[in-house]
Amino acid sequence: MDILTTFLGQFFQQLQSPTLAFLLGGVFVAAMGSKLQIPNQIYQFVVFVLLMKIGMKGGVEIREANLTEMLIPALLSAVIGLLIVWIGHALLPKLPRIKPADGTATAGLFGAVSASTLAAAIVLLEEQNIQFEAWAPALYPFMDIPALVLAIVLASIHKEKTENGAEHEVKIWQIVKDSLRGSALSALLLGICLGLFSRPDQVLSTFYQPLFRGLLSILMLVLGMEAWSRLRELKGVAHWFAVYALVGPVAHGLLAFALGYLAHIWVGFSPGGVVLLSVIAASNSDISGPPTIRGGIPWANPSAYIGSSTSVGTPVAIAVCIPMFTTLAGVVFSL
Repeated sequence: MDILTTFLGQFFQQLQSPTLAFLLGGVFVAAMGSKLQIPNQIYQFVVFVLLMKIGMKGGVEIREANLTEMLIPALLSAVIGLLIVWIGHALLPKLPRIKPADGTATAGLFGAVSASTLAAAIVLLEEQNIQFEAWAPALYPFMDIPALVLAIVLASIHKEKTENGAEHEVKIWQIVKDSLRGSALSALLLGICLGLFSRPDQVLSTFYQPLFRGLLSILMLVLGMEAWSRLRELKGVAHWFAVYALVGPVAHGLLAFALGYLAHIWVGFSPGGVVLLSVIAASNSDISGPPTIRGGIPWANPSAYIGSSTSVGTPVAIAVCIPMFTTLAGVVFSL
């Protein structure tokens, strides 16, 4: 009963969060037939600034981490992200009336990582005095980027085969290169490289950080308007996306907990680190993912992947998965 109360409280709190509020605001103005438009050049600038900030922050955290201790958990993070996308890509299109691109795009968001969910888990661990490695939060790019790249590659391969015939030879490496050259992933990778090999702390604190939340609100407004414009395509299959968004975070987190436990045995990965790995696997990207998927798989329906992740997946990850995995860690590791 306590978990249900916590979930409902977090759910209604999420409805009031600026991120979701601007998303719903975009849906509302589009539904009302408003003439409001955000020029595409402004949208591209917003996406660039947001992804550069996320990338630089991740690069700084990786640079300051102990790379030897981080190696196994980082590899496991990448494997988890790839598995989540691969399973979702194979499973979702088999459900009635779900288009392959929509299923793969949704799996891509659920394989990627929510920084806000990660932050919520860190706060809870600190409140409960559960120790974790200082570099553990830097695991998220190792899961986030491979998941997004794989989703774009799988969707592109399917599209090319559909348009040119199943017997057509698909140049996978060329699709991978084209995906990495896309504007969104290029900005994210550039930010990580700058964080790793330069000292961007001052520009982060004086330019990118102050602008971050304001620009994020514009991004959510645009995505909300686009989601409404394509809502009719989702009619009749929304319940399947809702089921996936309810079950997926728990299943993904349990997979990560099992692999994190192996890392605990192999290299002494801390119980708190195992919880964080589980939480980032349970989370679904709400910042870097949507614009990356929109740019890489423009033929997918945003109502499917944004609606399922933001309205259902995120509340489940925060309200259910975080307390569940801290409780599980307490039992397994006798905390």
